Amino acid sequence: MPGAFGKGIDRLCGVLAAPTARGLRRLLALALRETPTAEIRLDWLKNDAERRAFLKWLKVHGPRRAQLIATCRRRVGGGEFAGDAGEELYWLMRAKDAGCAWCDLEVETLRELPGKSVRGYAVPGKVLLSMHDFRKTPIFPKKLTLPDAGGANAIKVAAMARSLADCARLLRLARESRDVVAVAMGEIGLPARVLALREGSALAYAPVAAATAPGQIPLRDLKALYRAHELTRATRVYGVIGNPVGHSLSPLLHNTGYIAAQKDAVYLPFLVENLKAFLKSLPDFGVRGFSVTLPHKEAIFGDLHAVEPLAEKIGAVNTVTVRKDGSLYGSNTDYVGILRALEKKIKLRGARVVIYGAGGSARAAAFALDQAGAQVFVCARRPEAGRKLAKAVGGEAINRSALRSLEFQALLNATPIGMFPQEKASPLAAGELNCSLVMDLIYRPIRTKLLRLAASRNIACVSGVEMFLAQGVAQWEHWMGSKAPESRMRNAVLRALKNEENTRW
Repeated sequence: MPGAFGKGIDRLCGVLAAPTARGLRRLLALALRETPTAEIRLDWLKNDAERRAFLKWLKVHGPRRAQLIATCRRRVGGGEFAGDAGEELYWLMRAKDAGCAWCDLEVETLRELPGKSVRGYAVPGKVLLSMHDFRKTPIFPKKLTLPDAGGANAIKVAAMARSLADCARLLRLARESRDVVAVAMGEIGLPARVLALREGSALAYAPVAAATAPGQIPLRDLKALYRAHELTRATRVYGVIGNPVGHSLSPLLHNTGYIAAQKDAVYLPFLVENLKAFLKSLPDFGVRGFSVTLPHKEAIFGDLHAVEPLAEKIGAVNTVTVRKDGSLYGSNTDYVGILRALEKKIKLRGARVVIYGAGGSARAAAFALDQAGAQVFVCARRPEAGRKLAKAVGGEAINRSALRSLEFQALLNATPIGMFPQEKASPLAAGELNCSLVMDLIYRPIRTKLLRLAASRNIACVSGVEMFLAQGVAQWEHWMGSKAPESRMRNAVLRALKNEENTRW
C-alpha cells in the first residue's frame, strides 16, 4: 500500500480541523511546511457557509502539488457533521471540484448507499473507506481486503487501544494487509502511531493544531522528533514506561540525542498499567531497552533476569536493557543524576541530608548519598518503609514533626507531590524547610511549588531537571555505547521546560 499515497514523507498526513475557512486555510499552510499530504476535516467547519467559502478558496488558490483528502464525517461515524449521507456526499463532490484527489468515506455512509457502493458518485477519484471504534479494538481477520463492490481504494481502521496488545494487533494488521491505514487511538496507542508506517500502514495521521482524536501526536513532533516516516525494521526501539507517562520529557531528551548523533533509533512513551502485559508485548514492538518510572521502579525487580550490584542494593531500577536472548538486565542511573546535581552545590561528605519519601527514587538517593559520605535521614509518609530504607543505608528515620525542629544541609523531595499537572501542591510547608538547600526530584514543572516556597525563604534550590538530564544521558550512553551529544539534549529539554513555565506563569 505505500505506493497508493506515495513514499516516505508523503505518508505523513496532517489533520486540519478548524471552525472557520480562514482557520482551515492557515492550518493547511502550516501542514504543507511538513508534508504534502493533508486531511481536510470539512465536518469541523461550523456551517455550510464556511464549507463553501473554504472550497471556493481551495479551487482558486489551493496548492496543486499537495495530496488532499476531503473528510466530512457524520456524527454517526464519530465526526462533527450533522447532515445525512446525501449531504455528506454533496460536500465530498464539491471537494473534488476544488482539487481534492482523495476522500474519506465512513463505512456507516457506504452501508446506506444503493448497492453499498460509492461508484457512480462524482466524489474524488480515490476513496478511503474508514471505520472508527471509539470504545475498543475489535477482533480483525489476519488480513483485511478491499470490498469488491464498494468502490474504495484503501481501508482505514481507527480503534481505541485499551492495551498494548491492542496496539500490537493493529500493527500486525498493517503489516499483513495491503491498502490499509491502521490508527491506534488513545494514549496507550501512541507508540503504535509512531511505528505504524514502519509496519506498513499507508498513512500516519497527526494534527497540525487541535487534536481530533485522543492520543494524537502533533505533526511536527511525529516528523521531526520521532521521524516516523524514516523508521524501518532495523530501527532500534527504546522507550519509557510509567503511569502516568504523558508528562515525560524523556522522548524529547533521547530522540534529540539520536538525531544529533545520527543514530537509527527511536524512543517512545509507553503508558503501562499492567507491567506483565507490557513485558509480554516487548517482541511485538521490538523494544531493545526502556526507562522505568513511577509506579514500576520497584515492581519490575521480580521480572528481571539479572541486576547490576548497586541497583540490587537499591532495590529499584530505572533502566532495563533487553538482551539478544530476550532476557532483561536492570540497572540504575538515578543515583548518578542525584550525585551530579548535588555535588555542584554542596560538599556531601559529612553533610546532614534528609530525604522525604521512601519509593524507588528515594532509595536511589539514599544509597547515592551514603556512598558520598553524607549523613542520611529519611522521612516518609509510610513510616515502616522509611525505617527500612534508613536501616539499609545506616541512616536515621525521623517523623515529619521533626522537620520543624531539626536542621539539615539539604532536603530532597522524592515523592511525586507537585508533579505536573498537580503543580499547585507542595509535599512540605515552608516551616518544614530548615535547611540550606532544597532539591526536588520532580522536573516538570521546572520550578515546583516546593522550590518556590524554598526560594521565598532564601534557600538555595536545585531543580529535578539536573538529575533528570544526568540520569537520561547515562541511559543514552549505556544503550548506544558512545558519548552522548549532551549539550544538544540539555538545551532541548531546558527550552521545552522554560517555554512551558512562561506559558504557565
